[in-house]
Amino acid sequence: MLQLLDLAGIYFRAFHATPTSITAPDGRPVNAVRGSLDIVRRVLLDARPTRMAACLDLDWRPQWRVDLLPSYKAHRVAEDPRPTEIQSLTVGSAHAGTVVEVVPDELSPQVPVLLDVLAAFGLTVAGAPDCEADDVIGTLAGAERRDPVEIVTGDRDLFQCARDVPTPVVVRYVGAGMSKAQVYTPASIAERYGIPAGHYADFAALRGDPSDGLPGVAGIGDKTAASLVRSYGDMAGILTAVDDPRSGLGAGPRSKLSAAADYLAVAPQVVAVRTDAPVSLAPDGDGTLPARPADPAALQELAELHGLGGSVARLIEALAELAGGR
Repeated sequence: MLQLLDLAGIYFRAFHATPTSITAPDGRPVNAVRGSLDIVRRVLLDARPTRMAACLDLDWRPQWRVDLLPSYKAHRVAEDPRPTEIQSLTVGSAHAGTVVEVVPDELSPQVPVLLDVLAAFGLTVAGAPDCEADDVIGTLAGAERRDPVEIVTGDRDLFQCARDVPTPVVVRYVGAGMSKAQVYTPASIAERYGIPAGHYADFAALRGDPSDGLPGVAGIGDKTAASLVRSYGDMAGILTAVDDPRSGLGAGPRSKLSAAADYLAVAPQVVAVRTDAPVSLAPDGDGTLPARPADPAALQELAELHGLGGSVARLIEALAELAGGR
């Protein structure tokens, strides 16, 4: 199995789930680093993959999405201009770049530390310029022809990547917390939302997502969005039904969809994850999990410097266990 991790989602979750009183010897918070390493260990042992890639947001709000829909993640930019900004990360380097996202002061310094630790382990990190982690995951999952794929994320947008063929892709959804993580197949996603398999992106565009600045269609909630997708298929079919008086589309939904015509013209492109992103991997290779750390001396130094001993030791043990089972 190839396991693809939404790394930004993991370190944000780790940061908010563990107290900032967890610190390095010099007093700096390392809760996100330690929590992220423990999450990686847990999902590795749960799924027992042979390959893994931690996928980065090299651009958390790509300009090409903003050009299509200016509201896209706009609320996250100006909520508070004071917090430190994470820099965009060239794969293989945790330093230098352009602004990615405004985040809490205590989180941003931890991200380069986490990436340095992953590099010392020899764990694969993936990214693509002008792309979010979703696009990296969508591209790697879409291109995989050898192994089943499991996507680990708290972002439901990645439900659109689930498939049965040519190689299965499932989503381990951790949005409700690690203890409530669920693995979704195309069939279980379709059952949960009452939509045909493979049509989650159309459903999501209709209902919107305030957390991403996607307004959706005013007055169209989950039930109506699902009904529209069941009746007319993809967005093109829905828009055709709006223009066809013989389609059977009710007056209420027709009016609401017509009023949102400008949004619906661009929403599918914004919601759809890319499958053609120019992904780079570091280190080069296919993401095969190492049996032992690639740079034990660097890893030990990082563990001592940042007070990561327990989390590092547990991940070392997990990698050795997985290697022993191969």
